[in-house]
This record gives sequence, structure tokens and C-alpha cells, in this order.
Amino acid sequence: MHRQFDDVLLGSIELFCLAAESGNFTAAASIAGVTPAAVSRSVSRLEKRLGVRLFVRSTRSSRLTEAGREYFEQCRAALQQLVEAERKVTGEQVQPSGTIRISAPTTYGHHRLLPLLPAFRAQYPLIRVEVHVSNRNVDFREENFDVAIRLRAQPDSTMVARHLEDAELVVVASPGYLQRAGGPATLVDLAQHECIQFDLPSSGRQIAWLFMEDGREKEVFSTGHYNCAEDVLAGVTLAKAGAGLFQAYRFTVEKELANGELVEVLQPFGGRSRPVSLMYPHGRLLPSRVRAFIDFLAERGQGEKHPS
Repeated sequence: MHRQFDDVLLGSIELFCLAAESGNFTAAASIAGVTPAAVSRSVSRLEKRLGVRLFVRSTRSSRLTEAGREYFEQCRAALQQLVEAERKVTGEQVQPSGTIRISAPTTYGHHRLLPLLPAFRAQYPLIRVEVHVSNRNVDFREENFDVAIRLRAQPDSTMVARHLEDAELVVVASPGYLQRAGGPATLVDLAQHECIQFDLPSSGRQIAWLFMEDGREKEVFSTGHYNCAEDVLAGVTLAKAGAGLFQAYRFTVEKELANGELVEVLQPFGGRSRPVSLMYPHGRLLPSRVRAFIDFLAERGQGEKHPS
């Protein structure tokens, strides 16, 4: 086997990865204990070897090019494998470390994910966690996210999807609203009620309410004078305030149902759910910290039912 990488080139790859992770040559230099000029020379050395530009540079910032992002993902995974191989050979206990970037929707983020993170950090104290709680579908390549939790995830050949749970749906209202308007007994009765609407962030279209009727799945497009977008939890807040009926994930209203702040209605037509998936890019070599998080969360999946 011919030698393809000398010590200088390997060092240049490490400095390049530091610059890509920090987004700044000066920050990378500070971490590595070298000068910014040394980082710049290392990146230039790699660009000359590869024949492509890795960074778009300006006087104030540096950002990866498309080729730079591709190269960074592969180099980062390769360096991580070298570290783990060395630890295994020397008998050192492999302890996942570094930063993991997670994207989660507001519903699952607040009610499922965030309460689990202290236990994850207690098990893996060397891992730093960055959580992006939003209903926007992040771009893994552009934003350097490691994993994302998604409800209603669509099939995507570029992504691996691990099923976490089937989130049960319930229709709820406040006691005050039910005292004022009465409770619906059938799905037809929904037309006579104030139903809080929610629009899908991805399309802006109204989301259907899901039910079971006579053993068959049924979708109902309800009507009302309240419309929410972006955050499903806004509908829960409106329902608690007495605005009307709202279909929510059971895990988002468990506390309110228990203390009587909300009341479940249309129970005979319940039983529908939506799948929750943990997503990460297909074909990417996963650092040990990411594998540790994926296994940790999958082990704590809340449901065993199949998606409906």
C-alpha cells in the first residue's frame, strides 16, 4: 500500500474540519493553538490538492462551498473513526463526545424530547447538545444538523427513518366551552361547533381531523373562526381558553386532561394516530455521539402501535 497522506496533509484536514465546524478561521486557530494564517494556508493546501474551492471567503466570514460541505462530512466521519479505532486498540473506554445538533417540532420537543435530555447528558457527560425547536423542516446539508424528529414524515430515499412512536390524537375542549355549546355526540355534530383550525407549515393547507367510524378510518375537515399556523400548541392554548374544539396529540394535553382543564370528547371515534420518526441522512457515517443519541431515544419510544 502506497502512502497517500503525510503528517502535514493530515494536519491540514484537521484544521479544515475545525474551520468548517466553527465557521471562522480565527476561531479554528484559537482551538488548535495556531495562527489564523496557518489555518488559511492549510485550507489553501487542500484546495490546491483537490482542485476545488472549499470555502467562500470574505473579510468578515467564511462559508463552505457545496464541494466543501461534501468534503467536510466525509473528513469529519473519517477522523472520528480514527479516534475510535485508536481508543479500541489501546483499550481505552470509548466515551462519545462532541456536539450533536437536533431539530424537533414544538410539540415533541417540549413534551417528549427536552425532558429526556438531562438523562441523556447524565449518561454521556462529554456530549454537548444543541436543540433547534421549531416546526420548520431543517436542511441537513446546509445547516449541519445530525438528526431531526418529524411528525408525518414523508418517504425520502436520502434519509433513514427510525420509528419512535404513534402519537394518538384526541379532540378536546374546555369545560366552559362544553357548558356553553354542549358536546358533540357524532362526527356530523362537528359542523355545529367552533373547531379550531391548524394549517400545515409545509403547505399552508388545513389539516384534516382523523377518526375511526364503524371500523373505518375517516377524515373530517372541520370549520371555525380560529385558525393557527406554525405551532400546534397554539390550538391547545386556544382550547384551554374556551375558544372551541381542537384535535391534538394526547401527549400534549395529558396534564390538562388529568387536572380537568380540558375534557376529551368524541371518544367512540378515537384511536387514530400519526407516526413520529427520528430522521438522519442515509449513507452518512455516524459519529459515536450521534449513534448514542439515536439508540437512547429509540429505546425510549413511547408507542408500539403501527402508523395509521
